Amino acid sequence: MAATHADGIQEVTVDVTFLRMDAPPADPPRPLPPGMRIDHATRCSVPFYRYLYDTVGEPWLWWMRRTASDADLAALLSMPAISVHVLVRDGEPAGFYELDRRSPHVVNLAYFGLMPWAIGSGLGRAFLRHAIDTAWAAGKPAVTVNTCTADHPRALPAYVAAGFQRLRTVREVWPVPRRLGLKVPAHLGQG
Repeated sequence: MAATHADGIQEVTVDVTFLRMDAPPADPPRPLPPGMRIDHATRCSVPFYRYLYDTVGEPWLWWMRRTASDADLAALLSMPAISVHVLVRDGEPAGFYELDRRSPHVVNLAYFGLMPWAIGSGLGRAFLRHAIDTAWAAGKPAVTVNTCTADHPRALPAYVAAGFQRLRTVREVWPVPRRLGLKVPAHLGQG
């Protein structure tokens, strides 16, 4: 449900599901299709990050990083424990994921998604597996991720199919600033 307030905030109610993987996958990874590669953006600039985050996340109401200042994003992206990986097809970004290794106990798959044109193209499973394998390469005892009802409806089933176990689901009310111009996904309703 969504509710708009006079103060420029649109409240959106979502269910957030937290997931965890305690052992790396035992099956071999799926290869990427021909013409695809994954680049580690070792010096990811703020404008490029905003392009990735905004383009991948706009249909799914990704708003939190949109409210961060350039200085805050630059500080985050400069941390060695944060890494951005870009799926590329013929020189064009097709998706990205972000890993957060700041915890001593887990690697968090902070963001994962495909560009709108790449959704349904069969790239997601191999790309997610790459993210999982890269997370496990950090040598920590677990990998975590969360998704919510604002995300693509196949996100939660994809994480479970990849080997993540559900820990809990929490209802949250997000104060999405209307100035961002984001549309609430139709499946959440327009309260």
